[in-house]
Amino acid sequence: MEKIKIAIADDYAIFREGLKVGLKPDKNLQVVLEAGNGEELIAGLEKQPVDVILMDLKMPVMDGIEATREVKKRFESIKVLAVTMYDDDKFIIHLMESGANGYLLKNTEPEEIRAAIHTVHGNGYYFNDIVNKALLKKLVLKGNIKPSFNQQIEFTERDLEVLKLICNEKTAVEIGKEIFLSPRSVEGIRQRLIEKIGVRNTAGLVMFAVKNGIV
Repeated sequence: MEKIKIAIADDYAIFREGLKVGLKPDKNLQVVLEAGNGEELIAGLEKQPVDVILMDLKMPVMDGIEATREVKKRFESIKVLAVTMYDDDKFIIHLMESGANGYLLKNTEPEEIRAAIHTVHGNGYYFNDIVNKALLKKLVLKGNIKPSFNQQIEFTERDLEVLKLICNEKTAVEIGKEIFLSPRSVEGIRQRLIEKIGVRNTAGLVMFAVKNGIV
């Protein structure tokens, strides 16, 4: 198995060291880049490709929210996991809508951080309780619980089948086995769904499915 290359962006060197210690037991994870702010991170990514970024929110020069937007604009394939002390719903929703692939608190156990890295790398997103609660709260406050399909979007049965399986955190390979398609075909349907719905990534698909009562 090829190692998952990781960048850590946090203005506290001691926290970056702590994260590295927490990741060390997993030999498939390799920290290849560290940055003290978003600007340093973007500059580093130009030279050193990574798969997953562990991103702090509050950093000088360029904060984690702005850095997440920049990463998604310039390096589409990189997954961003926010690792922060802020558990405010506004931050969580804002980060997810800016393209983040998951949201963890700084007191999260190392085992969960390692699992989250593998999940975003394989599935494109990591939804835990704090993200689910924030999304649900947003939908409740908007009074948008009932299905409200955009009439201009037409889904085939296969589209909906794949979308539901994506929401169940299945990988393209697992979905392919379940509905007798190649992983490449599944990836094609996922991409088509992203374009149809007009979202940025898999997290956007899941948010759309929850919002519209598909799952």
